[in-house]
This record gives sequence, structure tokens and C-alpha cells, in this order.
Amino acid sequence: MEKNEQESVKMEDEEPERINYRGIKAMPFIIGNETFEKLGAIGTLSNLQVYLTTVFNMSRISATTLLNVFNGTTNIATLLGAYLCDTYFGRYKTLGFASIASLFGLLVITLTAAFKNLHPPQCAPGERCIGPDAGQMAFLLFGFGLLVVGAGGIRPCNLAFGVDQFNPNTESGKRGIDSFFNWYYFTITFAQIVSLTLVVYVQSNVSWSIGLGIPTIFMFVSCLLFFVGTNIYVKVRPEGSPMTSLVQVMVVAVKKRRLELPRQPWLSLFNYVPPKSINSKLPYTEQFSFLDKAAIIRPEDQIKPDGTAVDPWNLCSMQQVEEAKCVVRLIPISLTSILYHIGVQQQYIVFQALQSDRHLGNTGFQIPAASYVVFAMLGLTVWVPVYDRLIVPLARRITKKEGGITILQRMGVGLFITIIESLVGAFVEERRRTLALARPEPVAVSPMSGMWLVPQLALGGLAEAFNAIGQLEFYYKQFPENMRSFGGAFFFCGNAASSYVYSFLISVVHRTTEGASTGNWLPEDLNKGRLDYFYYLIAALCALNFCYFLVCAHWYRYKGSEDSSVAVEMEAKKHDPHSA
Repeated sequence: MEKNEQESVKMEDEEPERINYRGIKAMPFIIGNETFEKLGAIGTLSNLQVYLTTVFNMSRISATTLLNVFNGTTNIATLLGAYLCDTYFGRYKTLGFASIASLFGLLVITLTAAFKNLHPPQCAPGERCIGPDAGQMAFLLFGFGLLVVGAGGIRPCNLAFGVDQFNPNTESGKRGIDSFFNWYYFTITFAQIVSLTLVVYVQSNVSWSIGLGIPTIFMFVSCLLFFVGTNIYVKVRPEGSPMTSLVQVMVVAVKKRRLELPRQPWLSLFNYVPPKSINSKLPYTEQFSFLDKAAIIRPEDQIKPDGTAVDPWNLCSMQQVEEAKCVVRLIPISLTSILYHIGVQQQYIVFQALQSDRHLGNTGFQIPAASYVVFAMLGLTVWVPVYDRLIVPLARRITKKEGGITILQRMGVGLFITIIESLVGAFVEERRRTLALARPEPVAVSPMSGMWLVPQLALGGLAEAFNAIGQLEFYYKQFPENMRSFGGAFFFCGNAASSYVYSFLISVVHRTTEGASTGNWLPEDLNKGRLDYFYYLIAALCALNFCYFLVCAHWYRYKGSEDSSVAVEMEAKKHDPHSA
């Protein structure tokens, strides 16, 4: 009797914990938290360069350098945030701590505007301006530091945390996950539109104290919403450093590089799967077969009674090898994001707008040049609901796929649109420049309406709706489950890399074309340059990027899919009575 009770207790202890997925019920807290967090962060950062030059009396070069360092550090910090999240703290604790850090960071920057002692004295036009002293600069940098900590934890974790709330094993859960990626990006874009219009207007025309205080209040509401929903969240526990497992596979594969792979590796390799791992069991794949050598069992390799290797630095499981393959397989695809961001950014659009007729119709109102990027965001916000509610259900009925089309197909469409966007940009710029120079006396501002810039901006928003959202979904679904926060970090690192490459490209074009017969393509006065040639160059690079993507997509194998040759052979053995 006692023995039966003991066995019953043991079975209850070993029974996996039942997860109560709330899905849609958790979304008001998570989407609301996300929206207000973006309103707070973007509302502060979108006009920060102007704040540094007008309130802190910094030069444009110093302000630009500081913000570039801040943006680069923030994007790199996502890797550290993802590592700490997936290894030690989990997404809930990381997001909670990072949200509080962001709130205090915004509060510190708001205080620099509110209190005169925390910023330099205002200088009148023509006067010599006094820059910030050491204490004022230190307080400002302290605020930046808190924002880096906050963004490093929030950016790689918030998307994965939202998707954690859906059950990936049910049809409704899978559809909820697909929709969440669309609405996640929708909220980011909505926050950008509000920040670039309402918040920037208050900062520039009413008061910096109020203009920076509004985003701080938004961030406070974001924190409040996040913690109010605590009791209904699904909180995935970290399983230790996922990077250690990847490094072990690489190291052991090098150690055993001289060994010969067995004829049927999926039957002969060390095949151990931890019983309580959050990672899905992966089938054997033939790609990167050199890594399979890490799972070859030598006579000296010992295995514990529970099935684990005595020394994981000398023997890895086939599951570990397949997880490493997932990460390695992602890298070629992720490289396409660099030229994608270059194609979609259109950094010269503000300068084009400044040298175009920005009047709204026949009215006297002029659209601010910096506000033209809102048209790209409007294009995205209009398309996302149409795509999610109309296109996907229709495509799902035709293709029988959960998302209507595959993730890689969605990303590919976005990459192709960047080619069209750059070509349209080139045609519009050629027209703008021709009209400006066609006057008897050439004028700096072209008579071409600035509304001609809208089509290329709308195409940019459409490209983001396909590729950027597709990237987020791709990284989340294709990374091993215990590395999903690294997936979020990958997206931001690709954005950071594109900024560096774009700066390098502009520098090369400047130096190369400065002494050319056509003149400098990118001078201060666009009428004296050939920005249209630069757009054609971007279009050519995007076309090469698209071709490279097609090759990578054809070669890519989705996580959990078996190689056809292995699947056929295993199926044949299953039905062969002499195979045992």
C-alpha cells in the first residue's frame, strides 16, 4: 500500500506542469504595454537631436555623434539582454526590470529640461553659447545609460513574451501567433506616427518640459499595464545558457573532425533529449553534416545512467547538433536584412522634400519636411489590417498554409518591393531636379509637388509590412525555443549593421564621384548632384540582395522539417520486417 502511494506521488511529481494559455485575454495588457512603451521611447528619441542642439547648446556634429553612439550601443545591448534573459532571468523579469529602467531614464532626461540647473543657460541668436558643464553632461549621460539598459532588455524580449501567451499546439494558438506579429509591428508604427506629429509638435512649439514629460507619462502607463497583468501571463522559465550548448557542438565537432560519419547517422549518433526541455525535438537533417561528428560515440565517451553524457565537451547529443544547425542555417538569411534596411530607409527623403513644393494643395500650409516619413508609416498601418483580416484568410484557403504564404515568401516580397521603391525614387528625383533646372533661372526649390514623394514612401511602408514583420516572425519561429530572445536581438543587430554599411556606402559614393565628370552625386544642394543615380545604385544592390535571398531560401530548411531522402529511408525501414 505504501509502495503504491509512493509511486503515485512520484508520478505526480514527474507530471509536466499544465500551462494555462490566456492568448487574446493577455493581449490588452501586452499590446497596451507595447504601445505606451513605444510612445514613450520614440516620443523622447525622435526629436532628441534638436533638444541637444537647442537646449544643451551642443553642435550638430556632437549631437549627431552622441546619438549615433547611443543608437549603436542600444542595438548591441540587445544581445546582452537576450543572453541574460534566456540564461538567467526569463522574459517576464527581464521586461519588468528593463521597463522600470526605461521609465527612470525618460524621467532623468525630462528633468534636464524642467530644471535650469540641469542644462546650460539659453543663448540668444548671435551670442556665444555656453555648453553643458561636467555635472550636467554626466546627468544627461546617466539618463542615456538607463535607456540603453531598458532598450537592451525590452527590444529582444517583448515580442517573444507576447507570443509566449499563445498555445503553439492548437490551431487557434497558431493563428493568434501569426496575427500577433502583424499587430505588434502595427503598434510600433502607430506610436511612431503619434510621436512624429503630436509629441514633436509639443516639444518644438509649446515646451520641452511638457514635450518630454508626455512620453514619460506614457512609459509610466506602460509599466502599470505590464504589472497589472502579472497573474495571467505565461512565464517561460530559462534553462541555462543556450550559448554553451552551441559552443560545445562547435568544439566537439572540431575535436572529432577526423572521425568518419556512420552510414545512417540518425540511427547511430548519440540521441538524448532532456525530458523537461522547452525545446521541440528536432529530426535529423543532412545539412552541415560536419557538425554531426560531435554526436559520434567513441569507446572512451561515457554515458550516465540517466542517459546524459559524462563530459558534454567530448560528446554532444544529436538534438544539440540539430539546434546548432538551426542557428547556423539562419545566418545567410539574416544577412539579407542589411541591404533591405538600406533600400527601405530612404535617408535623403527629407532633403528631397526641402527642395520640393511642400504646400498642401492650393493652401498656404506647408508640410514639414521631417513629417514626410509619416506617409510610409501610414502605408504600413493601412496595409497590416487588410493583410491580416482579408489577404491571409483568402490565401489560407488557397494554399492551405497557416500564414497564407510561407515566412520566406513574405520576406521575399518585401525585398522585391525595395527594388521597385528605389526605382520609383530615382524617377521622381530625376523629375524634381529637371523641373528645378528647367527654369530660365534655376531655383533651389523645385516646383514639383512634394506629394510626388508619397508613392515611394508608401512602397517603403508596404515593404516593411512584408519583410520587417516577416523577419520578426522568422527569427522567433526558427531559433530554438530557449533562444527566442536572441531572435529579437538579431533583428535589431541587422538594423544596426545596415546603418554602418549605409554610412560607408555614402562615404564611398562621395569620394568616388567628387572628381567624376557627372559631379558629386550627393552634394549639399541636390540640384547640383545626381541623387537619382544613387537611387539606381541602391536598386541594383537590392536586386542583387533579392537574387541572393532566392538562393538562400531555396537552400533553407525550416526548423523541424526532415530531409526528404532521410524521411523516405526511415519510412522504408519502418515497414521492412527485416530491418530490426
